Amino acid sequence: MTSTRKAPRVGAEGIDPQLRNLAIVVVLGAIMTVLDGTIVNVAIASLGRDFGTSLSTVHWVVTGYTLALSMAIPLTGWSVWRFGARTMWLVSIGVFVSGSLLCGLAWSIPTLIAFRVLQGVGGGMLLPVGQMMLAREAGPERMGRVMSIVSVPAMLAPVLGPLLGGVILDDLNWRWMFFVNVPFCALALVAALRMLPRDTERSGDARLDVVGILLLCPGLAALVYGLSEAGNGTSLTGARFLFSVSAGAVLVAAFVAHALRIRDGALIDLRPLGTRAFTTATGGLFLYSGAMFGVMILVPLFAGIVRGDSALDAGWLLAPMGLGAMMTMSVSGRLSDRYGGRRFAVGGVLCVLAGVLALTGIGPGTGRAMIMVAMFGVGLGHGLIAPCLLSMAYQGLPRTAVPAATTGANILIRVGSSFGTAVVAVILQIAIRDEIPGTSGNLPEAAERHATDTPTLLTSAFTGTFWWVAAILLISLFPILAIPRRPKETHVNAQ
Repeated sequence: MTSTRKAPRVGAEGIDPQLRNLAIVVVLGAIMTVLDGTIVNVAIASLGRDFGTSLSTVHWVVTGYTLALSMAIPLTGWSVWRFGARTMWLVSIGVFVSGSLLCGLAWSIPTLIAFRVLQGVGGGMLLPVGQMMLAREAGPERMGRVMSIVSVPAMLAPVLGPLLGGVILDDLNWRWMFFVNVPFCALALVAALRMLPRDTERSGDARLDVVGILLLCPGLAALVYGLSEAGNGTSLTGARFLFSVSAGAVLVAAFVAHALRIRDGALIDLRPLGTRAFTTATGGLFLYSGAMFGVMILVPLFAGIVRGDSALDAGWLLAPMGLGAMMTMSVSGRLSDRYGGRRFAVGGVLCVLAGVLALTGIGPGTGRAMIMVAMFGVGLGHGLIAPCLLSMAYQGLPRTAVPAATTGANILIRVGSSFGTAVVAVILQIAIRDEIPGTSGNLPEAAERHATDTPTLLTSAFTGTFWWVAAILLISLFPILAIPRRPKETHVNAQ
């Protein structure tokens, strides 16, 4: 292995030119790949009409991307260690843009699904690889600020994805949802070739943990798929949920045992990640991600089903969340570097909780302004939480453990978001069944009922589910409060 690293030249804001260039490249490349996880959601009906196929089949356009994304994430640590971060960044963005172009040219639903899987392989590696590069370059003194940068794409995706998808569907063909990626990714490729330093930290003899791949990759895919099936409301999907989640849990547990047993060469070396800081920060991030994805699913659903808003109008209700997050995210990383991130993460959770509690009081006649104010409050808290928890997860870890920590954190976020989606779906389904007997908890079926009290009953189901989301947020405070204080020697002047 070869490793050379110049000391960073820190400027007035603590960000040297090399780190700034690296951040630009990461955001340029990652933002479109993360957006693609949500942008296609609004096009499901259009794809079904154009290809003349069922919505359950078209759903695999989304599911295929998600599963490929989940299976690719565990490979990032080894691939960076073997080939270098710059090389893997270029390869990943090349795979993603190739998949995007092919998706736009797809001539049938099977080809579109296949090309979406190709997209997911590239997209699944891009954000973790970028996060690794930033974490290595920043060091502990600037970790909060770089995590603020790397959180931008993940924060914008759920907000901008449905909006951008709605605009494209209103004015253009669905194929432009994929073609729009090409110029952005081409720009990211050019920027990477010009700005990224050549790989100096890699090991040509790093062996691939085949057993680990065979256990973890399909295990994560089974978990994510099973959780995505939760709440669909049929005995068949319920059986798929139980089988997939059980099989996934067994495979992931087997991987953990395998990784802890072998001395070195595991796909993800779990032993350095047993620190209190990593386990508590990522535990809090897992629970918080579940709650946040629950909010971002419930708000558009409520707008579309109860209020009768269009997909674009429903998407606009999430926009204030992005605005609020951008406001606090711009300072949260710097504050975390200077004072430690735990207090700001706790404050962020309480801010998000206040916004969710406001949503428990909405009704069929609630104005858009009230919902948007609540989402703005959620965004203010979100901008504090994500960067702080990500930066604290690296606290005390050696530089060599950064790839494993990045991979592990991204896996937990992916599974946490799927967990949140599943919990919300199941709770909402049960609430609808209780409020409107005879609907089996099916949301479209309940919405089609024309009784005068149907909107009120549906609203009650939604508000009850928001209370459960609030409970998950409260539970996330326990691991966050258990995060150790940052050691005194890392309390340096962040300026």
